[in-house]
Amino acid sequence: MNWSIGIDIGGTFTDIVACHLPSQKVESLKVLTTNSNPIVGVENGLNQLITNQKISPEEIFRIVHATTLFTNALIERKGASTGLITNQGFKDIIEIGNERKYDLYDLAISRPDMLVPRNLRGEISGRIDARGFEIEKINEVQALSEVERIIHLGVESLAICLLHSYANPVQEETLAKIIKNKYPRLAVTISSEISPIIREFERMTTTIANAYIQPIALSYLNQLESTLSNIGIKAEVLMMLSNGGLSHLNTAKSKPIALLESGPAAGVVAASYFGIEEGVSDLLAFDMGGTTAKLCLINESKPSIAFNFEAARRKRFTKGSGMPMNITTIDLIEIGAGGGSIAHQDELNLLQVGPKSASSEPGPACYGLGGDQATVTDANLFLGYINPDFFAGGTIPIHSAAAEGVLNQLAHDCHLNQTEIAWGIHHLVAENMATAARLHVAEQGQDPRNFVLLATGGGGPLHAYMVAKAVGISKIICPRDAGVASAFGLLIAPARADRSKTISYKPDFNLIEDLEKNIRDLELEIQTDLLALDGSYGPIQITYQAEARFVGQGFNLLFQLPTLSVSNEAKKILNQAIKNTFLAQYEEKFGRTPPNGIIELVNLRIAGIAAPLQKNPVAHDKESPSIPMAKFRQVFFQEIGEFINTPVFNRSELDSSFEHQGPVLIEEYGTTIVVGPLGFVKMSIHGNLMITIADNT
Repeated sequence: MNWSIGIDIGGTFTDIVACHLPSQKVESLKVLTTNSNPIVGVENGLNQLITNQKISPEEIFRIVHATTLFTNALIERKGASTGLITNQGFKDIIEIGNERKYDLYDLAISRPDMLVPRNLRGEISGRIDARGFEIEKINEVQALSEVERIIHLGVESLAICLLHSYANPVQEETLAKIIKNKYPRLAVTISSEISPIIREFERMTTTIANAYIQPIALSYLNQLESTLSNIGIKAEVLMMLSNGGLSHLNTAKSKPIALLESGPAAGVVAASYFGIEEGVSDLLAFDMGGTTAKLCLINESKPSIAFNFEAARRKRFTKGSGMPMNITTIDLIEIGAGGGSIAHQDELNLLQVGPKSASSEPGPACYGLGGDQATVTDANLFLGYINPDFFAGGTIPIHSAAAEGVLNQLAHDCHLNQTEIAWGIHHLVAENMATAARLHVAEQGQDPRNFVLLATGGGGPLHAYMVAKAVGISKIICPRDAGVASAFGLLIAPARADRSKTISYKPDFNLIEDLEKNIRDLELEIQTDLLALDGSYGPIQITYQAEARFVGQGFNLLFQLPTLSVSNEAKKILNQAIKNTFLAQYEEKFGRTPPNGIIELVNLRIAGIAAPLQKNPVAHDKESPSIPMAKFRQVFFQEIGEFINTPVFNRSELDSSFEHQGPVLIEEYGTTIVVGPLGFVKMSIHGNLMITIADNT
């Protein structure tokens, strides 16, 4: 059992990274994603890796996996036909929402399409009140009749979301048991298991989304297990969650909603690791792949965690324009800007890039697989940033003439020459990402100039110089094996389990023992989850947070709970300690606190994290005995305004003595690092490339 393997499926490429545990040496591989059936790409990649590295399948110790499949199913509306069961009079909650307009002045505002059409929503009798008391029992005959009506309309999955089930789940659990007994093949999701949190609109959309993608998740993950078994791999399979931690495959099968941002989360885990390695704690992680670009702010080596997420936004930078989800996720922003993003003219005949992507099928025109529209990759190839003979290490043939053909057509339509259109595409996609970066950083009250840009993904290092210039960041880190960083992040990620619960706890009136009981119940669930994994993870570290407010307020403030495991004598002052902690956080955020306000804890947020016991992998040999020899090719730089003969180095030939003034290109398997004329690059002792941009503040 010598190998651990990370597999990250993106929209364009499937990245595989394997770590040989005894030596900690890492091998990586890129294959095109087979979007029609992603498992085929995984199987192809694993077979290539096993053959190339002469690995016996029995030697594989663990498979760690991340995928965009479930997110894409939501965005593209390719999930299962889903029904909804809720209380009498509440089936239209998903359309009413919270009665807020995300754009106040848009008279033709559009909202995400409903995952459950009105004819597939059923209402039943029965009621739990806000305190958790049953005030009306479910009429089982009427409930089954409504379920049968929906099933006869062809639903494959059912979401059950009853009022106040966060306070008492008994009616949801009873109803689910009755339905499963009669329809054992029907996928059933109940809100008290997926989102036991107050606010029925968000709880309902989360439950519906889980039900919508669960049949796809079950089919996909069962197929993955079968494929691994056919190859001869009997290793444990773990899944990356949106929270940046790993969990058991069974969690993914029952709660696939927790995996919506699994791939991007793995990239952030890798970025944090590389930052710590270089002694840089404040980072803007920038991951650009073939389909999307992701940005995440990392403060003091820890990415920000959010407890809500919006999927399928109508307006990519506008909060409230998507479907709200109650899931724990690394807080990042994602836009449709990748290597496969298609350049086109809009209604005003202006050049636009994305969000539509050529993906891997047919892919950019230069792939020679039938793509007939200009993409970011085609533009980068024309500008000289990509070596046609070394794309993905030379494993994917590139056709320069095809790229020139589609660029020429778009240039003609825009009344520009080829160089102008290619540079316009490159510049525009960088500006789109810079806009997203400014927004993401500003939302967290930070100044981007105080952060270092860490670029990963196949397109991150290629575009990092331009993005950093646009945002005002003067330092860039391009880590080793940047093109497969998300798959690398899978190998170093901790195991993690999160639990949330709505309570109504007032420190002035309730006993601390009431709060302790709720916390211990959540702790037990977390420990049960994490102890189900194998023994290769360390002790479980648990963090305690709560969302609180002053009674009567409509918003909550997240704060760290003081330690509860103390002596009986100290417990007497714990309620006061909780109040003091909340008041200090409230005053720091809002500048003042209301006099004589009664504090109420609304939601508990408990997380358990267990770090892997094995040493961190070494991504490459830090010292190379060879003397690096530069090749030269014609590359376009805006600062110079023309193509110039530019030195190009192979990263595998560089050691920690390497440094070079821009312009210069550095090629490696999976990406190219572009350093413009104002940049200076040097290799750190850890093998990461450090770029400084002169006077960029």
